[in-house]
Amino acid sequence: MQLQSESNPALNTVTAYGPDYIEINEVSYGHAVYFAPEGEVHQWMVQRIGDIDAGVLRQVAGLGDSKPDPMAFLDGGATEQKPADAPEVLLVGTGLKQHLLASHVTQPLLGMGIGIEAMSTEAAARTYNILMSEGRRVVVALLPNKEVA
Repeated sequence: MQLQSESNPALNTVTAYGPDYIEINEVSYGHAVYFAPEGEVHQWMVQRIGDIDAGVLRQVAGLGDSKPDPMAFLDGGATEQKPADAPEVLLVGTGLKQHLLASHVTQPLLGMGIGIEAMSTEAAARTYNILMSEGRRVVVALLPNKEVA
């Protein structure tokens, strides 16, 4: 499906998608990708939903490896603080159909205040384009639009 491209050409925009590709800025990708409005489009080393874990989501959100705070117990086990440049929301396109992510996978980012939404790749692409055009800090990770489990 072709999407309208009225946005700023300097921003990464999903311009089309199909059964075996995702097109960003009119460049077609035949593999899973993740990206933000600005910067590089990265290959996402995920083949299926089961490959997604908390570490993979941290990578997509642009968060480095966290080291546990040895003093966190003083704050009642407080969660890691969200960096200033972290996204507001992380969209995950799960292929042809929506597949929800397990709570143990999403909880570390949710605890930091980063929203995570899993939806079909088509819905994630459209939602990303809308949020990006509104100037929101959003990151999207998209599996190709085919059945994956």
